[in-house]
Amino acid sequence: MTGWLVVNGFLRSNKFNEISQWLMRAAVKENLHMELKTNDEILVSVSGTIELLEGKGKKPDFVLFWDKDIRLAEALEFLKIPVFNNARAIEVCDDKSRMHLALANGGLPTPKTIIAPMTYKNVGYNNFDFLDMVIEEIGLPMVVKECFGSFGQQVYLCNYKQQLLELVESKGGIPLLFQEFIQSSFGKDLRLQVVGDEVAACMYRYSENGDFRANITNGGKMKKYHPSKEQMDMAVKCCKVLGLDFAGVDLLFGNNGEPIVCEVNSNGHFKNIYDCTQVNIADAILAYIKEKLKQE
Repeated sequence: MTGWLVVNGFLRSNKFNEISQWLMRAAVKENLHMELKTNDEILVSVSGTIELLEGKGKKPDFVLFWDKDIRLAEALEFLKIPVFNNARAIEVCDDKSRMHLALANGGLPTPKTIIAPMTYKNVGYNNFDFLDMVIEEIGLPMVVKECFGSFGQQVYLCNYKQQLLELVESKGGIPLLFQEFIQSSFGKDLRLQVVGDEVAACMYRYSENGDFRANITNGGKMKKYHPSKEQMDMAVKCCKVLGLDFAGVDLLFGNNGEPIVCEVNSNGHFKNIYDCTQVNIADAILAYIKEKLKQE
């Protein structure tokens, strides 16, 4: 059985290369022959039919898709190749506004969220009256997020109206969402790594530098955490609602300690959670894929 591990050909940092190596080694452990492919190697030709230029028609038995090139992922699915995670799930998770719409539709608790009205890149916002409605509904302080972003970047805390106005104006036509600030989770959250129907590992992330975000990339710290059944069930349900085979699910702590979904990462990096828990998520992912392929 031959598979492809698809990664982005233009992201060449050590962080991304290391993840690829871990996944490749995990495939060997499962006796799966997996080849590393970049998205610029697998070009899609569309002219009445869909063809892959890579291999001139030779298709893999499965694809582990570790990228956000959803057009390529869709093309692979059109060719009846099993893709983990699937294109739609990756696309929805990549856009935080669509992700929160899907989570809310699935009955999952999230911070009160308002999606900014769409404008055009060459226009931006020339009328900010809608922000009065946002403030009235959510209150201040509030969290503002760019709809596309990773590692806790492009996330801002606005404490007063002028700060909010200036931030929104500075973003031009970038898609945004406005979110209730969960004070009880200031500088702390949980990352649960879900594979299939199970939570494979969990860590508690916390900030000691005054940052309201707990992301390790922003200077946060971590320690191993044993999640409650409620927290685990919520993380698994997130993945089911979004159609994910595996993901990193971030949960906040509500006023009474109840879990609230912050966001879900379809390609959540697992180096930090390994350092924290010694659980190799790559092994869990490849074991899951092997089992799924047996069932098909």
